[in-house]
Amino acid sequence: MGSTGDCGNGKAADGGGAGGLVVPEIKFTKLFINGEFVDAASGKTFETRDPRTGDVLAHIAEADKADVDLAVKAAREAFEHGKWPRMSGYERSRVMNKLADLVEQHADELAALDGADAGKLLTLGKIIDMPAAVQMLRYYAGAADKIHGESLRVAGKYQGYTLREPIGVVGVIIPWNFPTMMFFLKVSPALAAGCTIVVKPAEQTPLSALYYAHLAKLAGVPDGVINVVPGFGPTAGAALSSHMDVDNVAFTGSAEIGRAIMESAARSNLKNVSLELGGKSPMIVFDDADVDMAVSLSSLAVFFNKGEICVAGSRVYVQEGIYDEFVKKAVEAAKNWKVGDPFDAATNMGPQVDKVQFERVLKYIEIGKNEGATLLTGGKPTGDKGYYIEPTIFVDVKEEMTIAQEEIFGPVMSLMKFKTVEEAIEKANCTKYGLAAGIVTKNLNIANMVSRSVRAGTVWVNCYFAFDPDAPFGGYKMSGFGRDQGMVAMDKYLQVKTVITAVPDSPWY
Repeated sequence: MGSTGDCGNGKAADGGGAGGLVVPEIKFTKLFINGEFVDAASGKTFETRDPRTGDVLAHIAEADKADVDLAVKAAREAFEHGKWPRMSGYERSRVMNKLADLVEQHADELAALDGADAGKLLTLGKIIDMPAAVQMLRYYAGAADKIHGESLRVAGKYQGYTLREPIGVVGVIIPWNFPTMMFFLKVSPALAAGCTIVVKPAEQTPLSALYYAHLAKLAGVPDGVINVVPGFGPTAGAALSSHMDVDNVAFTGSAEIGRAIMESAARSNLKNVSLELGGKSPMIVFDDADVDMAVSLSSLAVFFNKGEICVAGSRVYVQEGIYDEFVKKAVEAAKNWKVGDPFDAATNMGPQVDKVQFERVLKYIEIGKNEGATLLTGGKPTGDKGYYIEPTIFVDVKEEMTIAQEEIFGPVMSLMKFKTVEEAIEKANCTKYGLAAGIVTKNLNIANMVSRSVRAGTVWVNCYFAFDPDAPFGGYKMSGFGRDQGMVAMDKYLQVKTVITAVPDSPWY
């Protein structure tokens, strides 16, 4: 392997940063193309910053069109002439499991990278993000040798069957809120299918993706199969989505960028596109719910990961019989939600990912107040430095208000009241999005009726954030199309080919 990047420009994981903060060692800062860490063709770099302080963590090689071209060329060569698509599924599975082993071995270090780069809680990174990534890899490693075609009953003197073949070069563009989980959510099924990949991580959080490229090399993934090109959307992302030699783009992010990717795909080679976009998910709490449980679940649904999660249950609808009690307890819970250093095990919520997102959330809070919603708690920055915001709750929110319609991607809860089941369904569907929904009730009939009536790709009943590799995930409406997770996710990375052969002398047809 070539150079590992600018080693030593970060501090050791047990060392101190500004104000005594833990700053992990940063080992990989260059582009990863065709099995080598290399500088950008332009020589340019960009800063990735620590949201706890706003300080620079590292300078990362900045990919643009020339670098994307090199990465795609390497991926195309690996696909057309390399051994990865030609390996048996069993052989690919062994390599993927070796990669999963390596991720497990380096889990603490990788969780610390995501913690420092994205402001994510270190403890949850270790017990949720890293194990989930390993589980995802192993799930699709198990799928690699179970890709089957079908035998066809073709009329006439013919035999027919289908083959499912890897689609080719896949462009993966992932967001900054779950850098590790999003990497493996897309890369794992693409690897299992036999595709080659170019990953453009979010410019805010490139560190762990580069580390995974290094581990993939160690695991035996052939050169050119995984390439990682950190950079910005208008340059690196646009070059990838419009590239004539990319066969598929898998994207998670905003609806605005998803639309731009579709346009680029249409204007270039009509490549396949799958989109997992924004959400404005409803949490519906009925009168028969255990109020304490419902408050705990609703708080988790919107404040987890500082609200930077596409399925955040940011619209909380509470039936009128328990509304007042719920509001009182929700405010108490928010005030007890500890905001602070994500490396502190006692912290519930870290900083927003960067200054742009920090200011965006605060802007929405001001819009909510100006449009007439009542701020019950939070709504202000907290701490002397960094991008921390208090958990925020609004009441007196109307459906037409901006904070009830637009994705904020921050710790902002809009609390609303409803009377009947039918009203709850109507309000829940009053959004351009349809990614997820939560239902809290003890009544099975209500749970069944509402879960079938809400237009969302995932509905959680008496739980939230219950993800599993076997459970397909994706959206309705402007939350996108295509599914991650489950065996159905493999379909994005496979082509179906029909083969029909003449059998004129067959004894039966």
